[in-house]
Amino acid sequence: MAQILRPHHMGIQVRDLEASVRFYRDVLGFELVFQWNPQAEYIRTITGYPGADIHAAILRLPNSEVFLEILEYRNVEKTPVDTRTANPGTAHLAFFTDDCDGLFAELVERGTRYVNPPVTPTIGPNTGGRAVYMIDPDGIRVEFIQTKRSFGEFSQADANQVTGGKAE
Repeated sequence: MAQILRPHHMGIQVRDLEASVRFYRDVLGFELVFQWNPQAEYIRTITGYPGADIHAAILRLPNSEVFLEILEYRNVEKTPVDTRTANPGTAHLAFFTDDCDGLFAELVERGTRYVNPPVTPTIGPNTGGRAVYMIDPDGIRVEFIQTKRSFGEFSQADANQVTGGKAE
């Protein structure tokens, strides 16, 4: 059977490419690798928009070889979605930080919106750390987590202990 080898990129669709590049590059510190207007039939075919004029930016996530692809679709009808976290079909990005409260203060000072100020997780792999959901220019949630553990250091047995054995 074919297998997944490693991450390639994650992509988000935005209303204003330049505003999103400014946020992810200038505010969050992602590295802009390249920006372009790829004109190829396969792109319009794979996305399902035969008339689309797609403008894109590729940014490298800090301290990684994972990339964020930001896409602005032009010449197509678009409908903004309700990006609040609980809505099916929405997503969020999450990143480790070494100072959640300091980063929160810096981002708020730069005009970044947020759901609530940082909180202290009381269960799970992030217990005792700090976490916050910030909001990008299109309403996409960007989570910052200050913790010593990753999901990979938390097992099903640990989760069962927290939830009393309930998997739901």
